[in-house]
Amino acid sequence: VYGETTPNPSVMKFVCNKRLTKITVEYKNIDEAKNSPLAAVLFNFPFVKEVFIDENYISITKYNVANWDDVTLELRTFIKEYLENGNTVVDEDKTVTKPISEEAKDVAFDKLDNTSQQIVNIIEEYVKPAVQSDGGNIVFDSFNPENKKVKVILQGACSGCPSSTFTLKNGIENMLKQMLNDEEIVVEALNS
Repeated sequence: VYGETTPNPSVMKFVCNKRLTKITVEYKNIDEAKNSPLAAVLFNFPFVKEVFIDENYISITKYNVANWDDVTLELRTFIKEYLENGNTVVDEDKTVTKPISEEAKDVAFDKLDNTSQQIVNIIEEYVKPAVQSDGGNIVFDSFNPENKKVKVILQGACSGCPSSTFTLKNGIENMLKQMLNDEEIVVEALNS
């Protein structure tokens, strides 16, 4: 387990050398963490504000009461020992939002209009890997063909990140405009 800084100064990403979960989960408070024993105990640290867990990393958002220099080693050691002891990270059987099967994803994708499908493919191929490397996630929400507005949901380190607006406007929006050959496209971010 090692800690990585993210573009969001309130979030630290802890990368593990093993799979933590098959699904992406995000917890805004301890009450939401009923299906994740790890997230529940992380909320016992007084500085932990939010927990985001993806395939092999945990992004932790802290309150401003603590400095990362003072708490990173403590969190890294705690997570490492928790995993070494074989404790459950996410109880996927207790997860309310079950992971969507590949067939269900295909059906949902097939119901989208052609432009929305192109947007999903661009996000999945070009945007999501970069966002995940920064400890976050991005999910396509909708596309309105009338006003050309693309809505995406930001999770983990991206949610509430000071630079996410800049990234969206100058990165994702420009990429979509160029790849779809449509200068009227506008991207709006929804924080999870």
